[in-house]
Amino acid sequence: MMELVCPAGNLPSLKAAVDQGADAVYIGFKDETNARNFAGLNFNSRNIERGIEYAHQRGTRVFAAINTFPQPNGWHRWTDAVDLAAESGIDAVILADLGLLEYAAQRWPEMNLHLSVQGSATNYESIDFLHRTFGISRAVIPRVLSAAQVRHLAEHSPIPLELFGFGSLCVMVEGRCLLSSYATGRSPNTYGACSPGSHVEWIERPDGGTETRLGGILVDRFEANEAAGYPTICKGRFEVEGKEGYAIEEPTSLNTLELLPEMMSMGIGAVKIEGRQRSPAYVAQVTQVWREAIDRCQRDPEGFQVEPRWNAALSKVAEGAQTTLGAYQRTWQ
Repeated sequence: MMELVCPAGNLPSLKAAVDQGADAVYIGFKDETNARNFAGLNFNSRNIERGIEYAHQRGTRVFAAINTFPQPNGWHRWTDAVDLAAESGIDAVILADLGLLEYAAQRWPEMNLHLSVQGSATNYESIDFLHRTFGISRAVIPRVLSAAQVRHLAEHSPIPLELFGFGSLCVMVEGRCLLSSYATGRSPNTYGACSPGSHVEWIERPDGGTETRLGGILVDRFEANEAAGYPTICKGRFEVEGKEGYAIEEPTSLNTLELLPEMMSMGIGAVKIEGRQRSPAYVAQVTQVWREAIDRCQRDPEGFQVEPRWNAALSKVAEGAQTTLGAYQRTWQ
């Protein structure tokens, strides 16, 4: 059975995902140990137990993402996070750093270890090595592989794979962003946030429009009646060789609903929804659609068709109000 794994940036989002039928939710702690270290989000030692209790009472598992890379002067903060997760009764921790994988495997040998997408395992030899060495029981696969490459990986992997099914995309190698670091001095892979709010500016122009900046760098300009997106440099509009537009990446969200039968035929263990930084309303909407779609596909994979109302609902919460199949549709690979 394919699991539905949904984001929970806070307790209301956790409850929304659980109530709409998520098989598992993934959370992070209020520090730089997770890759969504935004103010006002995440869990501490007080509310993590409330979240786990709420989920477990309703048959939903809880995973903790401790998926940034520890620095020498802060190693204990990452090991403390692993300890907190284990002591709180978390169902699995999602890790990327090899040293942290070793710590978790030795200190908490009974705890389920999942390899984070940040671990960038794109071949089954890597997954096999990490499974034999640290005992990982699941691997989250980077969003850079085609569907054919994912199938090849699934056929040879010794453990179940987890694929991203919906949510924002990143032009970098799974969040290893040098652009955000250049603009703010804070790396998403160590500080835990791309385009941290402390470096974001929203400036009203005299004509009623808006300007967005990151670390003082102009990212985009919006007209008075134009929706203004959160400023990330890779999705900003710039003038290049006299032409203005999205020079690096256009704002869009991954949506793989139409690939559900193929994912199931591959034996994929779980579909993951991106969005711990998004609202409880987003979590509820996306979870509801994907729960219905997965259930229908499991009942009749050969007759499965994507409902137009599903895509309409997902487009409303998609980045840039548009979606793509991303790397999965690269038929030439």
